Amino acid sequence: MTQPQRDRLAAAQAALLHTLLADAPPPPGFDVDRLRVEAEALRAKRRRVVAKLAAEECRRLGERFPALFDEYARAHPRADGTRAREDARAFVQWARRHGHLRRRRK
Repeated sequence: MTQPQRDRLAAAQAALLHTLLADAPPPPGFDVDRLRVEAEALRAKRRRVVAKLAAEECRRLGERFPALFDEYARAHPRADGTRAREDARAFVQWARRHGHLRRRRK
């Protein structure tokens, strides 16, 4: 594979990831409905992990949690190399900053 081919492939892969993780428009040649289903599945998996790692906070959000998490996830795709605990912590911080969660008093 030549360098220009590698560069094109890398750009196509980056565009596909951006579509799946951050709701960007799909790259040419991809089925929009299939990408939407896959993006929803990836978000649901990430949501389940965060719900386990930040169980108390997610429980306090109640029925609002899925929609709030999806809003967060679309605007904050996981950065390469971040761990799930960091992602959960970042979501909780986001929810607090936006007034969805208040710190519990001890």
